[in-house]
Amino acid sequence: MINNNYEYVYNFQNMGFGMFVHFGLFSVIGKGEWSQDIEPFSVEDYEKYVDKFNPDKDWAKNLVALAKESGCKYITLTTRHHDGFSLYDTKGLNEYDSVHSPAKRDLVREFVDECNNAGISPFLYHTLLDWHNPDYKNNFPEYLKYLRESVKILCTQYGKIGGLWFDGLWDKDEDWQIDILYAMIRSFQPEAIIVNNQGISKSSRAAHKEVDVTTFERSNCEKLCDSSRPVVGEMCQVFGDHWGYAANDVNYKPFSTILNNFIDCRNYRCNFLLNTGLLPDGKVPLTDRAYFNAMGKWIKTNKNFVYNLKKTDITAEGAYIFFDGAHYYAVIKNVPMVANPNVQLKPEDIKRVKVSRPIKNAVWLDDGCPIDSTDGEFEVKTFKYGVSLCARVARFDI
Repeated sequence: MINNNYEYVYNFQNMGFGMFVHFGLFSVIGKGEWSQDIEPFSVEDYEKYVDKFNPDKDWAKNLVALAKESGCKYITLTTRHHDGFSLYDTKGLNEYDSVHSPAKRDLVREFVDECNNAGISPFLYHTLLDWHNPDYKNNFPEYLKYLRESVKILCTQYGKIGGLWFDGLWDKDEDWQIDILYAMIRSFQPEAIIVNNQGISKSSRAAHKEVDVTTFERSNCEKLCDSSRPVVGEMCQVFGDHWGYAANDVNYKPFSTILNNFIDCRNYRCNFLLNTGLLPDGKVPLTDRAYFNAMGKWIKTNKNFVYNLKKTDITAEGAYIFFDGAHYYAVIKNVPMVANPNVQLKPEDIKRVKVSRPIKNAVWLDDGCPIDSTDGEFEVKTFKYGVSLCARVARFDI
């Protein structure tokens, strides 16, 4: 069953901003989501961490609340990562799941219910490769049956879901029987977005007619090529080096880099999927929480213009131009703080913007001050609260 009504793809594009959540046994170890493979652990030694997996009862509620406050419209949760441990009830496929851990709960059920309560769209990440199931190496056709039965559970046990996010196709040069997998998904969830991350080595290009999203992992979005059907772009980004919680990962990107990634994505009408690796108890690390709070503050300050964007032929020197169907927006990245030279380390020249057409009713969104410009040219200074490295937004009409 193939759904040729692609409104669901455009709805996804309008979401704009999502939260990526890596959570599993690797969270207990605290060395990143690839710790089983890199350390390496034997399967038996890794399995022992199941006895320590018991997230707080309100982990999903707090997670979803943070995502909503931050301006995220959807959340993508790792229901099963490469280690093969599932956060859902595998219904007898194996006992390597959260139901058979000290938690004794279906965490995907808790997650989906909280998303639905908050008006957030739940997306379910599922690995394609598997370090735990011996059939992955020894009997690949049998493993693919297991994989499809696993995905069938996600498609049938949790009501309507926003989408499925696959990862690991790059691990084997085999016949993955992807047509069978996608046809099954369409039969149960015809409007679910299908993402299949092929990895950085494959230039992040969608390689199947049923894939709805072209992924850009840790890389800049690009203008998508025309295709026979709608395809949306999505960049997934991580604060440090690891997607899963790693206690010693302090290589965090500056907030300005994260914000600029988001703005670049929306300039190409791609979505931005920003990751957090949960602590063993299911909490968001404090630094990650601070970054998400800052993103939410910037989005709200600028009146949430970043979601329902339309195409426009208006351009500008020194800014991106966005259009929401009613107003135009000039977005200027990395606006330097204007201050006395004695207290500013690197005084910079004030930026200027030149819109390709005359403008009217121009105003800064962050402080409401009008912009004196009719020919489309104006200066850009930091606003009165003195935020440095801040992207400013001017709203105007043509």
